[in-house]
Amino acid sequence: MKILRYNEEREWRVIPMETHNATMNMAIDEAVSNAVARGEVLPTMRFYRWQPSAVSIGYFQSLEDEVNLQVCKEMGVEFVRRRTGGGAVYHDYEGEVTYSVIGPENTFPKDITKSYHEICGWIIGGLGKMGIKAEFKPVNDIIAGGKKVSGNAQTRRGGVLLQHGTLLYDLDVRKMFSLLKVSREKISDKMIAAVEERVTCIKRQKDCTLEDTYKALLEGFTEGKKWSFGQLGEKELAEAKRLAETRYSSKEWNFRR
Repeated sequence: MKILRYNEEREWRVIPMETHNATMNMAIDEAVSNAVARGEVLPTMRFYRWQPSAVSIGYFQSLEDEVNLQVCKEMGVEFVRRRTGGGAVYHDYEGEVTYSVIGPENTFPKDITKSYHEICGWIIGGLGKMGIKAEFKPVNDIIAGGKKVSGNAQTRRGGVLLQHGTLLYDLDVRKMFSLLKVSREKISDKMIAAVEERVTCIKRQKDCTLEDTYKALLEGFTEGKKWSFGQLGEKELAEAKRLAETRYSSKEWNFRR
């Protein structure tokens, strides 16, 4: 039996770039996942930004161990726990495009690395539209010019795959370190230079705007697929608002470990 791949017959709903706060961004991912699981909506890809800027931590992390909460408060930076694993990530409103891909898991490879490779290939395709050569680095990174430019995370629940990730448009390593629990000894010019040897951003690869980056990413994700722009339905939006208030804003969720 042929395994259906999204870039063949399946149709996608694409939610164009939106801006939400941290709790709503994570709540929308869950609400859409639930709607896909119930068969109420098409498989969905969405693009978004974070305002205010925020730090997200992986599902298995401790917020107090990973995030400098006092500095976040002073700088007006929010925080939230993701449903996916991985490490703490600083989401700068001016510095990244974030995406989510949500669909039935049985149409993606069962092997985790292969499924990452498939979806990350769409990002690589988008970068190629900008003239940036990139490649997949297992398990879940994308590198350009030998440096990391995108990190990604995935979870599978209720028969639905959710993968979300970031594409760095700009990078402020010193600010990122100040928000995370990094020793003062490490926040040095030498350490920052070491990180910048391993991590890059679109602005250092190409003279373009964040909007240009989003448009290229959109093109890479949708190429060869049946798709149309859409928006959250009333039921999804109501569920997302409820989840943002009752789960993603709660101490029980964010400080659970």
